[in-house]
Amino acid sequence: MHDVITIHPEVAEALAAGRPVVALESTIISHGLPRPDNLRVARDIEAAVRAGGAVPATIALVAGKACIGLDDAALEQVACSDEVVKVSTRDLATVAARGGHGATTVAATAHLATQVGIDVFATGGLGGVHRDARDTWDESADLLALASLPITVVCAGVKSILDVGATLERLETLGVAVLGFGTHAFPGFYLRDSGHPVEWRVDTAAEVAAVLHAREALGTARRGLVVANPLPEDEQVDPALHERLLNDGLAAASAAGIAGKDVTPFLLEFFHRESGGVSLTANIRIILRNASLAADIAVAASGST
Repeated sequence: MHDVITIHPEVAEALAAGRPVVALESTIISHGLPRPDNLRVARDIEAAVRAGGAVPATIALVAGKACIGLDDAALEQVACSDEVVKVSTRDLATVAARGGHGATTVAATAHLATQVGIDVFATGGLGGVHRDARDTWDESADLLALASLPITVVCAGVKSILDVGATLERLETLGVAVLGFGTHAFPGFYLRDSGHPVEWRVDTAAEVAAVLHAREALGTARRGLVVANPLPEDEQVDPALHERLLNDGLAAASAAGIAGKDVTPFLLEFFHRESGGVSLTANIRIILRNASLAADIAVAASGST
């Protein structure tokens, strides 16, 4: 395994000792946030995990190696190099075999995390069913990853540029449990409430940990668990602004011939630019809050104090 997967010594030590570790994706660093803010925020995300008592493990491909935890030089490489490509699970082996650099999506990060025994993961928003999926059959590999991997993903719901209702239906069909953290309203990334309910609410990390332990006992932990953590109402993007930006962004993507996995980074950049930085501030707040909550859950689940 060490020929293709390397584990940062701090992460390896924590895993061996049974201490809490939180996986972090790298696509948000390379493709989700603008330079030079992305490198600073990447460090802030790791700091948020540490402040919660867990060890951060940012995951990426660097020079063909799947790295579970990055040193500062590798983190800077992922944040600043134009050679870093967006890598989902299906792309991992190809990019690794060619010695390339890859920023891992939710699906790829979850896959690599579970390969080494990390079972808590913080991200911004999940991928899901695209709005035109009835015609294109386009849905994110994140859904299949959640259906097949024993991973708990802390997120701000599903990216609001997607078909949220259809995504929730797919998660139900795939047997992926969803918990609303402090809410019965499923969040829509930039929005506190996507307009869709979530059946089960938890209010503390200890409650999530209790669910995780019950899943192990009942044999249902082979699939993922989504912990949907909404922004506070005063930190969300104004819903009217969001609706205008979404409609304008979808029209711009269509006019530019943007499709498939390129839609999400295009729309995120469109939101950041056209909102005058409002959505960027919300995006950063989302991932920092999720990193903190994921650390709390990892600590509670491990029994650490």
